[in-house]
Amino acid sequence: MWNIPTQECLSKMPGLHETESIPVQQKLIHLHFFLGESDWYAVEFDGEDVFFGFVILYNDYQNAEWGYFSFFELKEICLLGYLEIDCEIDWHIKQACHVDKICRAKGWLQHA
Repeated sequence: MWNIPTQECLSKMPGLHETESIPVQQKLIHLHFFLGESDWYAVEFDGEDVFFGFVILYNDYQNAEWGYFSFFELKEICLLGYLEIDCEIDWHIKQACHVDKICRAKGWLQHA
């Protein structure tokens, strides 16, 4: 994995289930992982391996969904011996309703 998030960054994320009362459009996206046409947007972290967030695989917006994904598994992905998941280093925490790809997948109007 390129640009692995620091422990300090991960420790600032809400724990699993801590944002359940927040509507999905208002959930804060803390991290953005990507590889090619796939994106993982992290909202919560269990402190060890499991993220909760929004996942779009291969630009399949119809089947994109909220769910759980493994940090360990993201770090282990390596295609063709050199393509790895990247964590966007310039990512700024923002609400889900301000992320273009999530809005497109959910059919939400983009908020300014």
